[in-house]
Amino acid sequence: MVTFMVYFLILVFMILIMTKKMTPFTALLVVPAAFAVVGALLGLWSGDIGTFALTGLKTTSTTAIMLLFAVLFFTLMIDTGLFDPLSNAMIRFAKGDPLKVMVATVLLSASVSLNGDGTTTMIIVCSAFVPIYKKLKMKTLDLAVLTILSHSILNLLPWGGPTARVITVLKLDESTVLRGLVPMMIFATIYVIGVSVIMGLKERKRLGVIHFTEEQIKEMTTIVDPELLEIRRPKNLWINFILTAAVVIMLILGTLPSVIIFMGATAIGLLINYPKIADQRARIEANAPDAIQVSMVVMSAGVFMGILDGTGMGTAIATSMTSVIPASWGKFWGLIVAFLSAPGTVFLSNDAFYFGVLPVLAEAGKAYGYTPLQLGFASLMGQAFHLLSPLVPFIYVLLRMTNVDMGQWQRKSALWAVGIFLIYIVVGIAFGLMPLVV
Repeated sequence: MVTFMVYFLILVFMILIMTKKMTPFTALLVVPAAFAVVGALLGLWSGDIGTFALTGLKTTSTTAIMLLFAVLFFTLMIDTGLFDPLSNAMIRFAKGDPLKVMVATVLLSASVSLNGDGTTTMIIVCSAFVPIYKKLKMKTLDLAVLTILSHSILNLLPWGGPTARVITVLKLDESTVLRGLVPMMIFATIYVIGVSVIMGLKERKRLGVIHFTEEQIKEMTTIVDPELLEIRRPKNLWINFILTAAVVIMLILGTLPSVIIFMGATAIGLLINYPKIADQRARIEANAPDAIQVSMVVMSAGVFMGILDGTGMGTAIATSMTSVIPASWGKFWGLIVAFLSAPGTVFLSNDAFYFGVLPVLAEAGKAYGYTPLQLGFASLMGQAFHLLSPLVPFIYVLLRMTNVDMGQWQRKSALWAVGIFLIYIVVGIAFGLMPLVV
């Protein structure tokens, strides 16, 4: 009966998320609480449901705070104009050469994606490069493909959506996860640069090279929006760069807990760039909505997991899965999870897959000798395809700004995304992140 309850709970949760009847925050709180109360009335378990929820919340509170300040920090750096010189440099580097334009597209997309926000990345990259692609008569489809491929890789950073969910569900250490992801991301980024070279050579052959005048380049690199000019801090470029570089280095080395790094960096960034209290308040109020939403989901996920663990539903579903799967498949469980994560994160939202399906897969994997960390890496490999899902909101910003057809874009992106997926698997096995067999 307990097993039936938890399967039904996951089904209800996924339906509510996919049909948008509830937000992830409310579904993660309401659904498990309702099932816990019903189960208690039926005598399926005993104990204080509030204590179960609080225990789970404690395990995710630090991650939620880390995400809050990570988003605030990187968005703050974008506000100051830290990435403006990079964007301008890419435009000057590319000039009128289709090959350089495509390589620059990847480099800018990867750099801006550091903040973990897809909408921001799409707007910045498309605003910089759509005019260039049009002037050179290049295919904006290629721009859309390269941008999403690049962002899908950097989206694996711990303050990005999918990895934050994995860390929360499997109770992993952010620095450990980041160190494991770095080689995967480096090799995948090199691959996408190679893809841009292949595309660029084709376009160069088709169109040739056009040389922009200095006046045309200046027009493309000049900010005219008065609101943006007001919050830019070009004089603080180098100190902001040093601050951001220090944050990334400390995160990789695990010098301090990531939550402390981001809290301190956000405070320093505000003091340096916006010393007036009114300006600091304005920047926090402008950037807080996205940061708070991410943190709320992570905290509610803690409640979800706490109730499943406390009531015994988590153990029940793991036991049922291991009894169904052939024992001979168990030693390949990491690879199975990796392949399941591809369709799982395309046809389901990240919330539905990582909060609803991954806990089940992880519990089953323990019986085969896999650690939560190994299965966490395995579950992230399908992210090579996730951003092609129609369930991802910011892809519509990309498609609108580039004016390309979704079906055509999905087909071409998916073809190249296969390479990213295979790189993740090969690098994961080679670096011992996800063993082929146990």
